[in-house]
Amino acid sequence: MNKIKIAISSCLLGNKVRFDGGHKQSKYCLNILSDWFEYTPVCPEMGIGLPTPRPPIHLVRVAEDIRVKKVDDHSLDVTDELRGYAHKTLPKIHDACGYIVIRNSPSCGMERVKVYHENGNPAGESFRGVYIDEIMKLHPNLPVEEEGRLQDPKLRENFITRVFAYHDWKQSVMSEPSMKKLIDFHSRYKYMVMAHSYQAYKELGRLVANTEQREVTELLKEYEDTLMQTLKKVASSKSHTNVLYHILGYLKRDLTSAAKQELVKVIEQYRKGLVTLVVPVTLINHYLTQFGSDYIRQQAYLNPHPLELGLRNYL
Repeated sequence: MNKIKIAISSCLLGNKVRFDGGHKQSKYCLNILSDWFEYTPVCPEMGIGLPTPRPPIHLVRVAEDIRVKKVDDHSLDVTDELRGYAHKTLPKIHDACGYIVIRNSPSCGMERVKVYHENGNPAGESFRGVYIDEIMKLHPNLPVEEEGRLQDPKLRENFITRVFAYHDWKQSVMSEPSMKKLIDFHSRYKYMVMAHSYQAYKELGRLVANTEQREVTELLKEYEDTLMQTLKKVASSKSHTNVLYHILGYLKRDLTSAAKQELVKVIEQYRKGLVTLVVPVTLINHYLTQFGSDYIRQQAYLNPHPLELGLRNYL
């Protein structure tokens, strides 16, 4: 499989572009995810012409606005330049299926970046870095995550699931858009969507049914928006359990009584937190090599990302 293109804060790749002339190299991004992702490094501060090293900048509350100013000289304001650079960056990352950013950055931090008063005191609030805020407004369906949050197993699995799903959507549907491609995609992603939101599962089903005979282009746009916003929600163990039992329903007729009891036992162990998600999913995949229809075997939920990443070993 060709590597999936991902935008990334340049400092996370070990490039010395930070204000202090250093970097924030991420071993996980470099040594693990690089087997699957092809990175496009971006540093908005360097992109707008700031040098490295350079005076530090921070977020400043100015009336109803959040500005980016030099820490010890608020006459230097680079807010508009950073937001403008987001627009310039979009063509460069138009084929990216995700974006990994550095945390706490007034340009790139995805959340909880401290905001200060003009007198330098903390304002008691937080905001996004203004560059990534603009990117997320311009491209709301693009999966974005902070490198630091990838240390959390649930957030890590959620982000990488979204990246692979978005890549699949682009490749299998949007490369040659058609109603058939949409139906085929939805058929494979039903249970993944159900794991994140039962309401969205029903909503997307109604969209694909298209009883109102809406234009395909309009349907595709709404489907993508709903799909990617739904997948942002971290799936709970309760919803995973629900999906596992739904999939079990496709195997009941073929499994022996002992095999069914074993599978139910393992699903219940997962529900109670005694085993991780990989255990029941692995057992289901084992039985699907012998039983089950093509429809259930092709469910993206069962193999949403490479097994080698071990993402479900900690869920």
